Amino acid sequence: MPSRTETLTPAVLRDWSLPAPGGTKYSRGAVVVVGGARSTPGAAMLAGTAALRVGAGRLTLAVARSVAVHLAVALPEAGVLGLPETDSGALEGTGTDLLDGDLGGAHAVLVGPGLDDPDRTVDLLQALTPRIGRRTPVLLDAFALGVLPRIPDVASALAGRLILTPNPTEAAMLLGVDEVGDDAPRRIAAKYGAVVSCRGTIAAADGRAWQMATGSSGLATSGSGDVLAGLLVGLLARRAEREQAACWATHLHAAAGDRLAVRVGRVGYLARELVDEVPALLTELSP
Repeated sequence: MPSRTETLTPAVLRDWSLPAPGGTKYSRGAVVVVGGARSTPGAAMLAGTAALRVGAGRLTLAVARSVAVHLAVALPEAGVLGLPETDSGALEGTGTDLLDGDLGGAHAVLVGPGLDDPDRTVDLLQALTPRIGRRTPVLLDAFALGVLPRIPDVASALAGRLILTPNPTEAAMLLGVDEVGDDAPRRIAAKYGAVVSCRGTIAAADGRAWQMATGSSGLATSGSGDVLAGLLVGLLARRAEREQAACWATHLHAAAGDRLAVRVGRVGYLARELVDEVPALLTELSP
């Protein structure tokens, strides 16, 4: 297995150009984001906004029914569907047939932002997976990737088109260990047939890896991971390959943080401010 890790710089990305954006919202790709429990709808909104900022053409948010109207007003660029929820506001994992039309036309699917019940998330993933196109890339984040070891049937069905964005705690859960080392992204990628972005390292299942050359501690703030996941799924919808989408999204996320660190402060900027930096960064990296 290859072990070399390439440093990911703007020059590398300029030589690895993203697919040209299409001329219509349909050709720029459709994203479906599933998440947003009653207590955390903002996570799904952050991810969806990031997907649009990176150039995706259409966005559908599937969230807890009680917050669907609120999100539709807060993010008028999205179509919003309300899914059945428990008394506590978690997505039940039922009613996924409501998504059949959107999933059938999706170019990339993100599951996880704002989910808050691991058992219900297991139910949700088992219900969603057969409804997603067999070639559609699927990004799992937060609780949706944390429960993956519990559902090997889902992991097997998604292998080869899966993208994971774990933090160190979630990386340990995916590997079934107490602590992880620097080789964790490669090990996770190989185990799940996935592309993995974890703390500035991107790894592919064949052993290739890339390391960020930018980023700062200010990114360790609430909602930041939701923005990264949204950037990544938006680039997947634009038909970027999984490794390319992960490398570009991870760089854009970190570079946006660097700009805010200069303008706002090394810490204290908000996750929602990251997304506004992305279009200019994309333009600067265009060939």
